[in-house]
Amino acid sequence: MVSVYETIGQEKLYEMIDVFYQYVEKDDRINFLFPGDWEDTAYKQKLFQTQFLGGPNLYNETFGHPMMRARHMPFKITEKSRDAWLDNMRKAMNDVGLDSDLSEHLLARYTLTANHMVNTFEQ
Repeated sequence: MVSVYETIGQEKLYEMIDVFYQYVEKDDRINFLFPGDWEDTAYKQKLFQTQFLGGPNLYNETFGHPMMRARHMPFKITEKSRDAWLDNMRKAMNDVGLDSDLSEHLLARYTLTANHMVNTFEQ
């Protein structure tokens, strides 16, 4: 069985992540959640996405277990910031020309993860 990572390929995945962070950097709904070192943030995301999508365990080998919820707990992640993350990723997937079926599959997986990351509910 071919993994999502193999289907996309490293080059296109990394391009998608770079495009994603170009959007995020300009998006005031979410950019304040990031430390400002966009290159380092993109690097970590590339390692994580490689692993998350079925490629080599690069993130674990470099940083240990992702512990996604724990690593994101210091940040107030709202439904608004979740939606911004998903919007920017959707645009990045479109910009790099991912097949629509693949994009829908990825967006479904990303949505599950993004929902799990929400830790602050606005009134």
